[in-house]
Amino acid sequence: QVQLVESGGGLVQSGGSLRLSCVASGITFSVSTMGWYRQAPGKQRERVAFIFNTRTTFYADSVKGRFAIFRDNAKNTVYLQMNSLKPEDTAVYYCNNGNHWGQGTQVTVSS
Repeated sequence: QVQLVESGGGLVQSGGSLRLSCVASGITFSVSTMGWYRQAPGKQRERVAFIFNTRTTFYADSVKGRFAIFRDNAKNTVYLQMNSLKPEDTAVYYCNNGNHWGQGTQVTVSS
């Protein structure tokens, strides 16, 4: 059974930082492309960042230079380091391995 469990969300002031974690089980993590998505109220879910098994990364333009995705294959965990947070980053953040979704973690950035 595949499980993706996110954590690390919370309430932070504008300009602050958070680190999200996603622990995966039931998959061969080391060969998996892992990604983070987010969905704000009333908006469609959007891609935020991806990391391939080669550790090549992709970022949405809106987060480039502020967010960093990295992985620890020994811990089956993918991280999203979020710096210089803005109110428009407020959303539920989801982990995805291409086929499965986590339950999401809420990030709220106050102005």
